[in-house]
Amino acid sequence: MELSKAEEQLMQHLWKLKKAFLKDLIMQYPDPKPASTTVATLLKRMTDKGFIEYKTIGKSREYIPAVKKKDYFSKHFSGLIRSFFNDSPGQFASFFTKETELSKAELEDLKALIDEQIKKKTS
Repeated sequence: MELSKAEEQLMQHLWKLKKAFLKDLIMQYPDPKPASTTVATLLKRMTDKGFIEYKTIGKSREYIPAVKKKDYFSKHFSGLIRSFFNDSPGQFASFFTKETELSKAELEDLKALIDEQIKKKTS
């Protein structure tokens, strides 16, 4: 299951805060802030989808991510590679290194990360 753009934005705020009440989440938005009913609706949908959980404290709910950011983006990224790059990480890497304006230093850092992973896989 996926998050809509609005849900993903809200989830980003919740991942940043780690746990939050409705008012805390609304405060994370730039002005003009969304209506509390809008955010509450998003929270309900995200709870139904299994992305967040909550604890009831008095009359309020404290929301907690049920999905780790890394896990969500890993799955999301895999879908992107599958959809746009014919399920080929190599095609993605080629596109990424050629079509983005990475500096020489950034490319060297990327190469070092790749070399490190190769080393781990051969050990």
